[in-house]
Amino acid sequence: MPQIAYLGPPGTFTEQATRLLTEDFDADLVPYETVPLALAAVRAGEVLAAGVPVENSVEGSVPATLDALTTAEPLVAVQEAVLPVQFDLLARPGVALSEIGTVASHPHALAQVRSWLSENMPGARTRATSSTAAAAAEVAAGEFDAAISASVALDHYPSLVRLVGGIADVPDAVTRFLLVRRPGVLPEPTGADRTSLCAVISDEVGSLVEMLAELALRGINLSRIESRPIKDRFGEYRFFLDFDGHVADARIGDALTALRRRCSSVRFLGSYPKADRSPASVRPSASEQAFQTSANWLEDLRAGRLA
Repeated sequence: MPQIAYLGPPGTFTEQATRLLTEDFDADLVPYETVPLALAAVRAGEVLAAGVPVENSVEGSVPATLDALTTAEPLVAVQEAVLPVQFDLLARPGVALSEIGTVASHPHALAQVRSWLSENMPGARTRATSSTAAAAAEVAAGEFDAAISASVALDHYPSLVRLVGGIADVPDAVTRFLLVRRPGVLPEPTGADRTSLCAVISDEVGSLVEMLAELALRGINLSRIESRPIKDRFGEYRFFLDFDGHVADARIGDALTALRRRCSSVRFLGSYPKADRSPASVRPSASEQAFQTSANWLEDLRAGRLA
């Protein structure tokens, strides 16, 4: 049976998301301590794919995922899932809310319940852990008094109890996850797809505007742009782009070739169905038919068939 890596330990939101991403086929889920380790296992062929978090609607991107996707051998995303994020306060039986002195969780989770903790547990000290499930494990081991964790953690740590459920400063907060594998045959276009890439541009006036213009000229909707420093080259940045469309679409392919000419480097990170299945809005001049018609016209010109 194929194995799928995910950011562990068991009981994280990433485990929930990875189960959702792999529900169409049988696979054993294998937890890894960090995102880079999970993606390294994919690159080494130890697992078929990995489920990793990529961005949160409250805290933004997950830097460990973005950095790991742009180092070493290329990987591509083939599917995404978006999960609502609400947390439970877990503790050992018999511990009252007023007795809690330390609350542990992943930094992103702590940031998403900061106001709730301030209002309900003002005296509690927060402690950062590698994941929400790791916090639950450490509470079960007696290292901390309580954990902010996903409810699924109770399935893995039955010695804990839920003190408070459904905690979230922003009720509609969500996290987006990707299923990532080695390069190969891409998912077929559905008309409701997303393409992700990473580009490095030259340090010149107007370079960023010119890069974005390649998308705008082709009627491509940019849904996310973010920069991350290139760690060994101070002052230089990678730009991560998400936009509507599939690499098989004429307008997307045309834009990618233009970006490849214009940018210092471009790393394709995948084309995959959007989680909400919302179709891309394509203006008539950027439709597949428009690209084909113009290509035929150019072919006629080059062949001397003027019209």
